Amino acid sequence: MPISAPEADLLEIRGLVAGYGKIVVLHGVDLAVRQGEVVTLLGANGAGKTTVLRALSGLLPRGGGSIRFAGAALPPADPRAAVRAGIAHVIEGHRVFTQLPIADNLLLAGYDLSGATRRARVEEALAEFPELAARRHERAGALSGGQQQMLAVAQGLVRRPRLLLLDEPSAGLSPVLVDRVLTVLRRLRAAGVAVLLVEQLIEKALGVADRVYALARGRVVLEAATDAPDLPARLERAYLGEVSG
Repeated sequence: MPISAPEADLLEIRGLVAGYGKIVVLHGVDLAVRQGEVVTLLGANGAGKTTVLRALSGLLPRGGGSIRFAGAALPPADPRAAVRAGIAHVIEGHRVFTQLPIADNLLLAGYDLSGATRRARVEEALAEFPELAARRHERAGALSGGQQQMLAVAQGLVRRPRLLLLDEPSAGLSPVLVDRVLTVLRRLRAAGVAVLLVEQLIEKALGVADRVYALARGRVVLEAATDAPDLPARLERAYLGEVSG
């Protein structure tokens, strides 16, 4: 019987260098995500987690390294190319159009889709968040901070992405709503969507993820399966800045 080949990575980052102006934040980051896998990226504040997502989605230029997605090189500093490839980035901080209705926020997320497809995608996204569906005609500014964060996640779902980048989705959410978002992530994984998750709620993140990377001072200091028995001790060493395999 032939041995099946290992599953290829959907996302492959090699030697990524990036930062802000003359300030270099990432110093040669290697990272991979497979199709239908949830990977969480952990680290202390300032470790470079958000910078990884921004460089990946084209919001930041690269100072070096390469990013391959679905077998093709992803051009640097080109957000439209990332979107066309199937990458959706939900940025930290409730980035929604507060003066527009909830439904219009979602319609704008699918700006480049045909009318029928866009409307169908909006209904799919609203189905994941009944609280938003019930208030679809209200201005997004009337939502609580947590509800605006849910709307931001729903905007990402409208893209029906192959890879969803989530930056601190729990920010401003009650524990119940955090669990709701994580349940959505599990359904996405079951549907074959890959997720790269940046999250400060470590236990919640590890509970939904298949693998974890830890960053310290812009470098990967740990990569492991989330069911590894020695993971808590390795994460503690990583957070203290000790390089761990």
